[in-house]
Amino acid sequence: MALETSPAAPVAVRTVANAIGGWIDRLGAVWVEGQVAQLSRRPGMATVFLTLRDTVADISITVTAARSYVDGLATPLVEGASIVVHAKPSYYANRGTLSLQAREIRMVGLGELLARLEQRRQLLAAEGLFAADRKRDLPFLPRCVGLVTSPGSAAERDVLENARRRWPAVRFEVAAAAMQGTRCTIEVIEALERLDRHPEVDVVVVARGGGSVEDLLPFSDEGLVRVVHRMTTPVVSAIGHEQDAPLLDLVADVRASTPTDAAKLVVPDVAEELRGVEWARDRLRTLVRGTVEREQHALDALRSRPALADPRTLVAERVTELELLRDRARRTLGHRLDRASDDLAHQRARARALSPLETLRRGYAVLQDADGHVLTSVTGLAPGDPVSVRVAGGRVHATTARTEPDPDLPTDPSEPEEHDEQAG
Repeated sequence: MALETSPAAPVAVRTVANAIGGWIDRLGAVWVEGQVAQLSRRPGMATVFLTLRDTVADISITVTAARSYVDGLATPLVEGASIVVHAKPSYYANRGTLSLQAREIRMVGLGELLARLEQRRQLLAAEGLFAADRKRDLPFLPRCVGLVTSPGSAAERDVLENARRRWPAVRFEVAAAAMQGTRCTIEVIEALERLDRHPEVDVVVVARGGGSVEDLLPFSDEGLVRVVHRMTTPVVSAIGHEQDAPLLDLVADVRASTPTDAAKLVVPDVAEELRGVEWARDRLRTLVRGTVEREQHALDALRSRPALADPRTLVAERVTELELLRDRARRTLGHRLDRASDDLAHQRARARALSPLETLRRGYAVLQDADGHVLTSVTGLAPGDPVSVRVAGGRVHATTARTEPDPDLPTDPSEPEEHDEQAG
């Protein structure tokens, strides 16, 4: 039943604490699974105190157990172990703390642990955290490599030495974190988030040496898997050896079998790249040389043709042809000019023959009166009238002495000649 309280009728702190204790007591015994984060055996006390941490959420609770029971367990209880506890919740009202009074503690065996991990893997895979299409490619040459590992560990030396041996100029940003124990998951998550925010880190490597399934259990933590899935920087998982397969390997963008293999994946080998550059250079040189030689052969073939070997040959052939055409043109033009000259002479002779001047040259003359009229008859011309005689060489001015008509011709020139009609 809920407490009946009001501002006018409050209850004491002890009343609330006792009520909480009563409610918790009615909960009964429960089975709880978790990881031992801290184990405390106080001298002279018959009770062992455990801090049981949730494997996903950052929640822990105190568990108390009889020391004789804990010491009598077949498998020694150590920090980092996964256990299942059958306990009765208990509320200590004087300090307001909640704890579990353990009645039975069971160690999670390897087979059961692997089964739980497989169940977790299937659930996360169903959410798409391990999908291949979300895997990102590693940069060819990262500006800076982030490394999450235990400080001074063999895994750190393997990654740094092998990477610098392959590419001496590589830079590392090392984020130290515990690689086992109760703080492992929390510190690895913090290191990953810090490196993911780093502006120059292009790839992050999580490296740890080999170990048992229990030692590598933090790298199958659901919280760690989800953090890696949300990261924007590619992640390389180098946990354990080839046979080890924590869930971090599945969510990471690239899985390396060992820390040494991770160093080979994140940076290229400078010697191999130089050999590749040399091979490409030699191939380009061969291709260029082949192209030049092929073009040179084509040019030589063109130059060997008579027209290109001595271009004057074409000119000489055309000169001869031009001379023949020129001579032919001259002959044709000469013939045409000769014919035209002959035609002109004929036309000129014909024109001269029709000219009155030629008639005058044959001894004829044209008689004109003082007004310049041509006289064709003696009619109208009286003695003493001035006349001019047009001859071939000029004009003769004279005076009419007398006129004498021709009795055989008609007086009027327009009349027909009778003797001609009679003759006809």
